Amino acid sequence: MAARAYWQGQIRLALVSIPVEIYAATKSGAQIAFHQIHEPTGKRIRYKKVVPGLGEVDADDIVKGYEYEKGKHVLLAQDEIESVKLESKKTLELTQFVDAGEIDVLYYERPYYVVPADDLAEEAFVVLREALRRTRKVGLGQLAMRGREYIISLKPCGRGLILETLRYADEVNRAQGYFRDIDDGEPDADLLELAEALIEKKSKPFKADAFHDRYVDALERLIEKKKKAKGGKIIEDDDSEPAKKGSNVIDLMAALKKSVGTGGADNPAAKKPTKKAPARKASARKQA
Repeated sequence: MAARAYWQGQIRLALVSIPVEIYAATKSGAQIAFHQIHEPTGKRIRYKKVVPGLGEVDADDIVKGYEYEKGKHVLLAQDEIESVKLESKKTLELTQFVDAGEIDVLYYERPYYVVPADDLAEEAFVVLREALRRTRKVGLGQLAMRGREYIISLKPCGRGLILETLRYADEVNRAQGYFRDIDDGEPDADLLELAEALIEKKSKPFKADAFHDRYVDALERLIEKKKKAKGGKIIEDDDSEPAKKGSNVIDLMAALKKSVGTGGADNPAAKKPTKKAPARKASARKQA
């Protein structure tokens, strides 16, 4: 089955309009889903929508309401909400361009693939893609999707474009409140050199398929054990040692040296052959 477009509309750059379709670029990974169970009976717990003093109600009788004062609501039907006129529902206007690295990673939310809607739109689409690629710029605009308006960024991705929704400024916590008490002085030069060597040693190209959700694997193993135990409780021991509070420069130095392989079995220099072999040969000739 072909993927269903998440949004259909047009990208507008000044007087140029490009019909496009947007598709979700990510999907949910493997997860273990749990139900809430009433332990004495083993039956699943269900939730019902009720009105105090009236009891359970039909879904058709439920509308959305905004509480403008304690206990007082403005009621809105779904078709009233959908009728709100907003140009960005169908048009993504690129209003600004910034350097590719200028947007802080904190603002990025979710990626989408953008493709031309038809053959007629492809020429203008390719021109925009290559212009962004050559200038190394990211386009910014606003787009209404699924009940809210997003800030978006637009940049080249292979033969297409990738759109990423961004968080608004008031959705991001300022880092200063969390980092204020951390020392901003220069670390010990030797420690820094060892840390850099360790990073260099462990550096290699990123491959997403090299990682998988080990927590899901562990839960699946636990579920299998639980099935075999026929209801018996299974608590797996945590063999890891608790982290020690505080820091010790001597311990940190030793740990970094061991990690990069200096002064230990992993040290390449320690694996070089000794120069005692020629001396043994000379001794053998003298006995002959």
